[in-house]
Amino acid sequence: MSTENLPQSPEQPPRKPRVAVVFGGRSSEHGISVVTAGAVLRAIDRTKYDVLPIGITRDGRWALTADEPDRMAIVDRRQPDVEQLAESNEGGVILPVDPANREVVYSEPGSVPKALGEVDVVFPVLHGPYGEDGTLQGLLELSGVPYVGAGVLASAVGQDKEYMKRVFTSFGLPVGPYEVIRPREWQRDESAARKKIIDFAGEHGWPLFIKPARAGSSIGITKVDSLEGLDEAIEEAQRRDPKIIVEALLRGREIECGVLEFEDGPRASVPAEIPPVQSHAYYDFEAKYIDSTPGLVPAPLTPEQTAEVQRLAVDAFEAASCEGLVRADFFLTEDGEFVINEINTMPGFTPISMYPQMWQASGVAYPELVDRLIQAALRRSTGLR
Repeated sequence: MSTENLPQSPEQPPRKPRVAVVFGGRSSEHGISVVTAGAVLRAIDRTKYDVLPIGITRDGRWALTADEPDRMAIVDRRQPDVEQLAESNEGGVILPVDPANREVVYSEPGSVPKALGEVDVVFPVLHGPYGEDGTLQGLLELSGVPYVGAGVLASAVGQDKEYMKRVFTSFGLPVGPYEVIRPREWQRDESAARKKIIDFAGEHGWPLFIKPARAGSSIGITKVDSLEGLDEAIEEAQRRDPKIIVEALLRGREIECGVLEFEDGPRASVPAEIPPVQSHAYYDFEAKYIDSTPGLVPAPLTPEQTAEVQRLAVDAFEAASCEGLVRADFFLTEDGEFVINEINTMPGFTPISMYPQMWQASGVAYPELVDRLIQAALRRSTGLR
């Protein structure tokens, strides 16, 4: 029997790539991660991608959340929270652990687990430990799910300010004076560890910056002007991280530069300058996110200075084996030299954050920026590369 005249079933349209936006997390940067997720969810092209929002609560539960970006904003100086967005107080999202299976499952106590469909790429907008530091990236590598941003090594290096500086130094990038106090040093001989800091101040002068070695968004950082404030600053840093880093003040201008992975490799944005903040001791968390202190984009630099900081930013990206995106932060010292302070492998990513602003000024609008990061992740495989 001929089948020529029988009705033909229409071809199924190709499935859109599914993006899981993972946000929140257990770090002190939980709220800012939620704000970032709201901006990313708002920007993702829904005609091109399906989206699955997944929030991680402060205690580590993976929650299915509402896809409502307008609820993910700072209101009256209060940061949003995943618990406010979770569809259940008990249910949990489970990622696959089999690289051959990318189906995500949602489970609640006493209920049959519900399949949420396959995920093609994860967009992790977590900041700080337990998300930006290689831990989530390692989980995704085991699951065989591609993801936006740096891999395990680069994420870990980018989170730990000590090893970041060691890597930069080994590649010939200029870094400022610093000292590290590890937890065992403090536990073994607190007075000797404290003396290391005092000796460092004697060599490089006050003020010093006392920082958690593995935190971000300027949380836990104290600018110390004299010996009198040292103990309180150490305690504040150690509340965030048992390992602390001490940095000397570098007098000069604060310059930032974004790096983005294109099809032909990483490129640098126009740089930005963070002007002195009169109402804050330095460019701290409140200045960045609550008071939204504006930066100068592009930075008022000479063409030669712009080219130099762009070169150094890409060099830092390559030195740490980064992927996807990086914001590189520099000081332009009074003698005209650039010194790299740090990189951030998942920088603040709200539309008012410096990284998107720098790319906006470079001709890449926020929705295109999000799309390029997703496409770069989809081009990569997991595993060794």
